[in-house]
Amino acid sequence: MSAVTTRPGAGAGRIATLAALPIALVAGIVAFWALGGFPSHADKPSAAPVPAEAPQLEPSTSTVCRALVAKLPDVLGGLSRRPVTAGTEQNAAFGDPPIVLSCGVAKPTVPADAQLMGLSNVCWFPDEQPDRTVWQTVDREVALRVVVPKAADGSWLVNLSAPIVAAVPATDPGPVHC
Repeated sequence: MSAVTTRPGAGAGRIATLAALPIALVAGIVAFWALGGFPSHADKPSAAPVPAEAPQLEPSTSTVCRALVAKLPDVLGGLSRRPVTAGTEQNAAFGDPPIVLSCGVAKPTVPADAQLMGLSNVCWFPDEQPDRTVWQTVDREVALRVVVPKAADGSWLVNLSAPIVAAVPATDPGPVHC
């Protein structure tokens, strides 16, 4: 004859474990939420239109700008495209905070000692400002400006090169060179 022996309190330990699991799970979810683990509506990028100016363009400039804007993708360097308040045929915006491309702007005055940057076959003049960097092309028949807020990573600017090279003819930048 064999006797089955049980340890005293074995059932109580099992009950305590089963009760502790849901409590630990709830505590973990609350801690995850408190540390920002669940996205809120504030985490979503803005879809509001980005302010943009739309000066009257010459017909040939307008044609080039429309071609450029048409070649821009919906997502550029991981940044989603956003609507602009004016000039959808000459302006585009990406991301939040917005990075804004404007086509058909005035050609920049480039100082003789300026540091120009050649990025994937496009020559840029960067103008560092306290809250942003304004990049302007110096080697295109139609001038372009890209405003990059300090909070944004400007390295994605290279991603604009392919559409620019495809749509905006190059020109001699004059005495300055990349």
